[in-house]
Amino acid sequence: MRAVFRVLLNFCHRPALRFGLRNDTRGRFRDPRFASFIGQSNRTKLDPNFLDTVLRGRKFVRNVFALGLAGGAAWVLVESAKALSVF
Repeated sequence: MRAVFRVLLNFCHRPALRFGLRNDTRGRFRDPRFASFIGQSNRTKLDPNFLDTVLRGRKFVRNVFALGLAGGAAWVLVESAKALSVF
């Protein structure tokens, strides 16, 4: 039983840094090379209209899903009513 408990403790172990129990000595930025790479890459900014398009697409899919769900519920109700009318 002790071995199983020890394995579970080792499996679930998280360093003290994750829990905030110990200060991170690496500073605010963990890898300054990454920050300089991002600064030097001259990547084009995302088009703000793209975000609007994505949000409109998500809204459309959500509405189609809700319509399909409502249609499915109506179909189940109609078929149940037909089945009950037979008896």
